Amino acid sequence: MMGSVMEKKWVFPLVVSSLICIFLIATSFNMGLLNSLHTINTIFSIFPSRFSSNQTNPTYAEMKVKQPPSPPAGPTLPRFAYLISGSKGDLDKLWRTLHALYHPRNQYVVHLDLESPADERMELASRVEKDPMFSKVRNVYMNSKANMVTYRGPTMVANTLHACAILLKKNKEWDWFINLSASDYPLVTQDDLLFTFSHLNRELNFVEHTSKLGWKEDKRAMPLMIDPGLYMQTKSDIFWVTPKRTLPTAFKLFTGSAWMVLSRSFVEYCIWGWDNLPRTLLMYHSNFVSSPESYFQTVICNVPEFVKTVVNHDLHFISWDNPPGQHPHVLSLNDSSKMIASNAAFARKFKHNTSVLDKIDKKLLRRKNGTFTPGAWCSGDPNCSKVGDPNEVKPGPGAERLSHLISRLALNAKVGQNQCQ
Repeated sequence: MMGSVMEKKWVFPLVVSSLICIFLIATSFNMGLLNSLHTINTIFSIFPSRFSSNQTNPTYAEMKVKQPPSPPAGPTLPRFAYLISGSKGDLDKLWRTLHALYHPRNQYVVHLDLESPADERMELASRVEKDPMFSKVRNVYMNSKANMVTYRGPTMVANTLHACAILLKKNKEWDWFINLSASDYPLVTQDDLLFTFSHLNRELNFVEHTSKLGWKEDKRAMPLMIDPGLYMQTKSDIFWVTPKRTLPTAFKLFTGSAWMVLSRSFVEYCIWGWDNLPRTLLMYHSNFVSSPESYFQTVICNVPEFVKTVVNHDLHFISWDNPPGQHPHVLSLNDSSKMIASNAAFARKFKHNTSVLDKIDKKLLRRKNGTFTPGAWCSGDPNCSKVGDPNEVKPGPGAERLSHLISRLALNAKVGQNQCQ
């Protein structure tokens, strides 16, 4: 009887001790697992992760004694501001590109220039106004005061700056400005683009540039030209005047691609121009041949605080004929493999309703029957007829391709390679 009583006295302490040991072992294992996942997620943060960084810290007493630092907050999704511009006959091309690029987080300015017939511009305005998604979200704006745009003259630069000013006035809650034409088309979804850019410094500017002017020194920088689009309502080509001018000594000239991805801080600098350089260079480029390929490059590369933000790429796939002409090669199905292998976000130049666009819609964007490119924001029946959660993204293969390109470019920029040289 005494033995039985003694055994019972030992049972309770033994059970309690065992439970405490099991609890401590399990706790140690769980904390080690969380720390390991956080470390892995930090190293590979450019790729999608199924593990949330907003884990709730344990609240048991041992952790209150010496609590480890909280994991950093996950990257927030950026917002893009687009200009999509077109000319005579580009209405349907522009409309298709807009739908392929649409996301409720972004802002869009669409523009058909004065060469477009009035009925085309009115039809675009009517489509924007009557579209159920655009009228509800209210993030697509038409530049109702159409500008005359001459490709080789400064009017294209003026039109781009006009769109930037509209976007800053309508909504400043965006991070990057992207200028495209109706002949451009995306090679990745907006979910892919938003996810990839969420891991980047918001001050980066993707501007293809070089200071090695070569033949452009004699053919573009030194001649003086006049763009009739500055003062005429009918479109005509630029013309030259004499004499030629010498190269500038107050600043260094750069040239490159007319297509770019600009940070909001740099766009604000170009619009406000608080040290007058943007205005000075705008006046200089009013007589510069093909100024869209020089103005923004020259501005950003002559301001020390922005030089370190420049990434020497326009994120486009563009194919030129040999020898190159005034305009790039028109892309077809034969260029599909090269486009995908480039890992670029956009490509140009396309004809309207060409079969290569249908292939991009089907294989890369998963876009059907002229609808929006599907993304995590899509809801309703049919899909994408309503806005679900615009703060959710589902990156696909396009994000992986683009991240490879961006990682290489960002690394080169970080070490100062190919920056304004």
